[in-house]
Amino acid sequence: MDVEERDINKAPPTRAFLEQHIDAKDFLRFVSTRSPVFKTRPLPASKKEAIDLMMAQPNLIRRPILVRGTTVTFGFDKEAYAKAK
Repeated sequence: MDVEERDINKAPPTRAFLEQHIDAKDFLRFVSTRSPVFKTRPLPASKKEAIDLMMAQPNLIRRPILVRGTTVTFGFDKEAYAKAK
C-alpha cells in the first residue's frame, strides 16, 4: 500500500474534512482524549466544540488518520488497516 505521511501540526486536516468524517453522535471517538489539554478542561460537549478544539490544536485529533478511497479511519485499528491493504 502506498502511504503519504503528513505532520498533522504542519498540515492538519481541514475543517471541511473533519466535518465530513466525524460522527456527530460519537464525536469523542475522534478526539485524542488522553491529551494533557483535558487535564485542565472538560471534554468537548458537541461535534462543533470538538472540531473547534481540533482546529486550534491539531494534536487533539486522534491519529493516525488512514484515508483509503472514501474510507477514513481515525486512530490505529488493526482490522481496518488489514482491510485497506
